[in-house]
Amino acid sequence: MASMELNYERSGHPVDLLENIATTHDWAFERSAEDELSLCVAGTWSDYQISLNWRDDLEALHLACAVDLKVTDVRLAEVYRLLATINEQLWIGHFDLWRTESLLLFRHGLMLNGADPTVPQCEALLHSALDACERYFQAFQFVIWAGKTAEESLASTMFETEGQA
Repeated sequence: MASMELNYERSGHPVDLLENIATTHDWAFERSAEDELSLCVAGTWSDYQISLNWRDDLEALHLACAVDLKVTDVRLAEVYRLLATINEQLWIGHFDLWRTESLLLFRHGLMLNGADPTVPQCEALLHSALDACERYFQAFQFVIWAGKTAEESLASTMFETEGQA
């Protein structure tokens, strides 16, 4: 079966749409290049640095959301155990560790395959990253700062509350 290549013209640059979303949410941002946008978004536990990059060759939007916790060599093995356990639970995106910077990240990609991105797609991309970072921030903090095991940190942060106080 021969591959059929379609000639598709985008109505606008995908990063332009993300810049408009950042403006709407009043998030601080910097457009360092046509294909790159950096955001700073305040969360409950931390401020998150989000880097968005458009890859024209892949027709994909890549998101990397930095979690403001540095991983020391002493806690590295336990952080990797926690990453694996958390990633097993995620349906979309994954947590990663950039060893050169000792930086925790949430990463996700949006494949467009010739389509224009929509506001709901881009909002979902951003909110899935922020939700995951907020949900697991304390678990990472317990492992890195308090010396807890991956299992202990997840058990103490993943309980669901019911009712109202």
